[in-house]
Amino acid sequence: MASAPAPGSVLRVGLLGYGLSGSRFHGPLVAAEPAFTLAAVASRRADVVARDWPGVRTGTVDSLLSDPDLHVLVVCTPNDSHASLAEQALRAGKHVVVEKPFALDADEALRLDGLAKERGLCLTVFHNRRWDGDFLTVRQLLSQGRLGTLYSLESHFDRFRPEVKARWKEQDVPGGGTLWDLGSHLVDQTVQLFGVPESVGADLGRQRPGAQGTDWFHLVLRYGALRVLLHSGSVVHAPWPRFVLQGDRDAYVKSGLDPQECQLEAGLRPGHPDFGSEPPANHGRLLTSGETVPTAPGDYGHFYRQLAAAILHGAPVPVSALSASQTVRVLQAALQSDAEGRRITLTLPRD
Repeated sequence: MASAPAPGSVLRVGLLGYGLSGSRFHGPLVAAEPAFTLAAVASRRADVVARDWPGVRTGTVDSLLSDPDLHVLVVCTPNDSHASLAEQALRAGKHVVVEKPFALDADEALRLDGLAKERGLCLTVFHNRRWDGDFLTVRQLLSQGRLGTLYSLESHFDRFRPEVKARWKEQDVPGGGTLWDLGSHLVDQTVQLFGVPESVGADLGRQRPGAQGTDWFHLVLRYGALRVLLHSGSVVHAPWPRFVLQGDRDAYVKSGLDPQECQLEAGLRPGHPDFGSEPPANHGRLLTSGETVPTAPGDYGHFYRQLAAAILHGAPVPVSALSASQTVRVLQAALQSDAEGRRITLTLPRD
């Protein structure tokens, strides 16, 4: 178990895995937060880690789990290993960040939540798109009642990737396919806005030649009269709007993806005045009033700032394990709905 850091010192972080999420998101975001230092990475790509982070040690998963100098471990490995590695890290006395999806079974996610609380450790899940600028704008519009009574929300995450790539995310493996990948974001945002849906209906597809995992999905989540439609396709030449909300007073339409992922890839970091902001041409609009709605600045940096406050000062973690488990259960219901050809009714634990 890592000893508590001395007052004024920083929290030492280790990454378990250095694929896209470790290199594009967690490494840069950890480095941008003064309360943390990136100290070690478990990866076979030692040359890539050395290029990106000179002086950062590389090792194996086991060596990082047993390292008494590491305070926080970030699990950014393939989806089917998230839960088991999170448990090992908690039992090793580490605070833990888990990439989404938290687990592939909601009951297992809740068990890990109990283990973290039993051991007095912070456990959180990297649902970074809670801090997308467009999503923050949607939350603001709804909290202000600008649309009146809301009757439908459509949320799209479309891509044009007609060729299947040889990577685990596109294989027929536990946690593979776009439902677990992109669907985790869309479902989590929906649960944050409206809570647990009454029911889930899903149609999942494997459209591209050679597709092994889901590469198309359409989910309908019911909340009384409100319908939430979550959709993703992999062969979409011109993506549909990212959000379409229809209320009895007005409607809101927003196109384009949040810019933070591309900014991180280009080397921009939280704290830069342009980070998280998008050009006015990409702002959404209200259809009845004709008003352009400036997109709120996105802020992925909030995740690690809040985690530091949780570890050092007892503040809430940025994403609770319970809320992340609710997203997992909705995804499980979507899989069941597609397999059985029926709508699945849900009753979930609530914060």
